[in-house]
Amino acid sequence: MREPGSPACPSPMAQRLWGSRLLRHRKTQLLLVNLLTFGLEVCLAAGITYVPPLLLEVGVEEKFMTMVLGIGPVLGLVSVPLLGSASDHWCGRYGRRRPFIWALSLGVLLSLFLIPRAGWLAALLCAEPRPLELALLILGVGLLDFCGQVCFTPLEALLSDLFRDPDHCRQAFSVYAFMISLGGCLGYLLPAIDWDSSVLAPYLGTQEECLFGLLTLIFLSCMVATLFVTEEAALSPPEPAEGLAVSSLLPHCCPCRTRLAVRNLGALLPWLHQLCCRVPRTLRRLFVAELCSWTAFMTFTLFYTDFVGEGLYQGVPRAEPGTEARRHYDEGVRMGSLGLFLQCTISLLFSLVMDRLVQRFGTRTVYLASVVAFPVAAGAMCLSRSVAVVTASAALTGFTFSALQILPYTLASLYHREKQVFLSRSRGDAGSGVSDDSLLTSFSGPKTGSPFPKGHSGATLPSSPALCGASACDISMRGVVGEQPEARIVPGRGICLDLAILDSAFLLSQVAPSLFMGSIVQLSQSVTAYMVSAAGLGLVAIYFATQVIFDKSDLTKSSV
Repeated sequence: MREPGSPACPSPMAQRLWGSRLLRHRKTQLLLVNLLTFGLEVCLAAGITYVPPLLLEVGVEEKFMTMVLGIGPVLGLVSVPLLGSASDHWCGRYGRRRPFIWALSLGVLLSLFLIPRAGWLAALLCAEPRPLELALLILGVGLLDFCGQVCFTPLEALLSDLFRDPDHCRQAFSVYAFMISLGGCLGYLLPAIDWDSSVLAPYLGTQEECLFGLLTLIFLSCMVATLFVTEEAALSPPEPAEGLAVSSLLPHCCPCRTRLAVRNLGALLPWLHQLCCRVPRTLRRLFVAELCSWTAFMTFTLFYTDFVGEGLYQGVPRAEPGTEARRHYDEGVRMGSLGLFLQCTISLLFSLVMDRLVQRFGTRTVYLASVVAFPVAAGAMCLSRSVAVVTASAALTGFTFSALQILPYTLASLYHREKQVFLSRSRGDAGSGVSDDSLLTSFSGPKTGSPFPKGHSGATLPSSPALCGASACDISMRGVVGEQPEARIVPGRGICLDLAILDSAFLLSQVAPSLFMGSIVQLSQSVTAYMVSAAGLGLVAIYFATQVIFDKSDLTKSSV
């Protein structure tokens, strides 16, 4: 008999019930997190499709229009590593990820209000509304692009927090990619509808007001779902960033806070350089491959509707409404939206089977096949004037889109689960004679076993202020370059920071097309330059994709 006070051993039936409840809870959490993923992608996909023609219509030249599209990515490049690291070390009652998710979501809502009402607000505020209308429209576009894209980083980190097992993580990111594809389907489909003649026009207004009103409603509904997400409590309170002062330790007076703000601002850029430039080799290779692949893909996606409207349908975006040239352009934009819709449909289907493809063929084969598929599709668009062939080629790029949304993030999660293998010092420096274990012992004290969840190192660290515990990679790097033990330890790496670096590749991939593609098209006098550039960049991406570290055997090969 069981002694009084001793814990009861659960029966097999109770264990099965508990396991069933836990599984339902995990599935519910996965759905709730990815509902906001869906809502974000709906807004971004509709914006990518609708905003370029909208900017051209108000008189923005093509080269300046592409620069406007680069505002959000440039801001994101600066802020996303900081936001990622801040999220890793945030401590609050609502968790580490959700406060950042909610703040960025509010920015998306503001942009959805500004874009369709820029003209109305400008006329309300000044007698000469055109300059203010243009400024408000550019502000709305930049805010949508910045907040929408940066918001994906804490969402990805939240998925990595909740699903740490390799198989579960890959399945979670497959659902993540599925919801992105589903959101893209709806986002690309909505602008293809003529809302001016719909039943909603008397209630919501013009084409722009109807479209962005629906986007606001969809996004608000998805945002509410995050209120019910259960974040796991942090295992330890966050430590302050190295070189950044702790406000709670200083007197709460205006001069002290002013001095603190100035000092932190001065330390911000060196700290950002330390976080982002001292990247482990595995992550650096993955970042470069992602950058090349996304640059090729975004060169295609950002300007595809304009390519179809001007190139295939011979339309003119600045023609007067109602003219034949303008009608052809509008038809081309709608057909381009259909092509992007089919792209997301194919991506959605591949997201459903991606886990099986990886299990059967391996991550390397699936990833490389997806990268090769893109320049093949882009090359077909360059050579064909057939609307059917171009649309089918656009649909084929959905395979690349699905793989880029799933496999790099699962690889980054794999690197963090096995930090001693993938995030240690470079294997090419094996001749330095400095072992990881000895460095960990000398710098960090005795090891305490397996790494903590949420990407924190399991080593016991010095009590000096640091962003977080130094990883094996950071310590080994200092040993390799010959720094003395008393040198400052480089801050360690949390999973959200490295996911933010991967997302920086996505953001950076939009900057070059935004800055240069407009000028290239003007020089070539042909919108086919969009697709030629995309195909060329896709060929470059193939080479760098072959350099990615997929498993432990790649580390051995690359060190030879």
